[in-house]
Amino acid sequence: MSTADAELEALARVVLEGLARRAWSIGIAESLTGGLVVASLVSIPGASAHVRGAVVAYATDLKQSILGVDAALLAAHGPVHPEVAMQMAQGVRRVTSADVGVSTTGIAGPDSPDGQPVGTVHMAVATPDGAAVRSLVLPGDRDAVRRGSVRAALEAVAVSL
Repeated sequence: MSTADAELEALARVVLEGLARRAWSIGIAESLTGGLVVASLVSIPGASAHVRGAVVAYATDLKQSILGVDAALLAAHGPVHPEVAMQMAQGVRRVTSADVGVSTTGIAGPDSPDGQPVGTVHMAVATPDGAAVRSLVLPGDRDAVRRGSVRAALEAVAVSL
């Protein structure tokens, strides 16, 4: 196992332990990470006690139809926007009946369809205690941006617990 993989595994364990302490469940809404966040969590034995499920809403229309992201927001700003991340996190809480919702949306590259820098990522965490969005511009190629997004999303959840 690489150092990066071991670090993600350790972070996933921290998240699951935090969920266990609060007796909370989690739902994950992913776009650019394409299922990597939930895969990191479910790679840990016992994750099923807290992971309710995930929605990989890679296509913009699925963000609206499944997760309930406002169509006017998507039309005005596109899918890579802090408020889109927030609505995705809130929507996945509703869809999965989870206590915590976490979302990722961004541009992994190699090109940007809307002029925002490659590496632009927005993630949100919504819990019964409140919600927050974190926005980053991550360096590197497509794989590095996606892996960095997973790390940042797990860190954001860990801080929220």
